Amino acid sequence: MRRGTALVLGACLIALSVRAEEPAAPYAGQQARLIKALSADDVAALLNGEGMGMARAAELNGYAGPRHVLDLAAQLKLTPEQRQQVQAVFDRMSAAAKPLGAESVERERVLDQLFQKGEMLPDRLSVETSRIGELQGRLRSVHLSAHLETRALLTADQIVTYQHLRGYGGQGAPMQHRHHG
Repeated sequence: MRRGTALVLGACLIALSVRAEEPAAPYAGQQARLIKALSADDVAALLNGEGMGMARAAELNGYAGPRHVLDLAAQLKLTPEQRQQVQAVFDRMSAAAKPLGAESVERERVLDQLFQKGEMLPDRLSVETSRIGELQGRLRSVHLSAHLETRALLTADQIVTYQHLRGYGGQGAPMQHRHHG
C-alpha cells in the first residue's frame, strides 16, 4: 500500500513540475504589439495576400493551392498552358486577397485602439467584430475559391502527385475529379 501511495505521489509531483514550466501568462510580451490580436508576421501575411491556413479545408481534401502548384510545377509536370492558367488563378486570388487583408488589419487596429483608449462599448464591439468576421469570411472564400479553380486545371495523376509531394499521402482526396481538356 505504501509503495502505491509513493508512486501516486511521485506522479503528482512530476505533473506539477511539468505544469510549473508552462507559462502562467501565454500572452506575455504581446501587449507591446501595435495590434494586439496580430503578430508582425500575421500583419505581413494579410497584407501580402497569403493564405494563413484559411484554405486548409480544401488543401487537405485534395484541392491544391495555386501558390503550391506553381512552386511544384516541375514535379507536377505542368504543361505551359496549365502553368499559365494556374498563374492566372494565383494572380486573381492575390489581387482580391490583398485589399481584404489590408482592410482586416485596419479593422483589427480600430478594435485594438478602442480597447486601448477605454472607448469600447457593447454596441460598438458588436459592430466591429461583425465587420472583422465578415472580412475574414470573404478572405477565406477568396482562398478556397482559388483552390477550387486550381483543382479543375489538374489531372487526376497530378493531384495524387501533389498530395504525395505535400506529405498528405493521397488521403482525404475525393474520388470524383473533373480535369481540364
